[in-house]
Amino acid sequence: MSKAIIENLQSDGRRSYAGIGQAVGLSEAAVRQRVARLVDNGVMQIVAVTDPMQLGFARQAMIGIRCQGDATRVAEKLAKVASVDYVVLTAGSFDIIVEVVCADDTELLELLNTEIRAVPGVLSTETLVYLKLVKQQYNWGTR
Repeated sequence: MSKAIIENLQSDGRRSYAGIGQAVGLSEAAVRQRVARLVDNGVMQIVAVTDPMQLGFARQAMIGIRCQGDATRVAEKLAKVASVDYVVLTAGSFDIIVEVVCADDTELLELLNTEIRAVPGVLSTETLVYLKLVKQQYNWGTR
């Protein structure tokens, strides 16, 4: 039942609890309780997904980072950088991959030089600038 509620919210995050209840065969109150439990347990978040370009952030990039020492500690420091919106520890060519959102190339360069590369333990970076977003979806959790 929780999966059906999540799928309804993924297709329309503004859908009413009553509408979801009709679709899944529960009362409005039951849907409200289940949604609250899913949020409280960290299974899902209810957020507004924005288009960075529409908000004046013309430059997005993934940055592959090679580290020396404790990569987890480096990742935790990178996660505190305001322009970083995604941090993941990886296996392979990079120890960490971060996604950044910036106003322009000047801001990206400043971010790389003064914040990303300045973190102790960062050995090298490789920046992959986004040219065009072709697909982005958030419904993978219910497949």
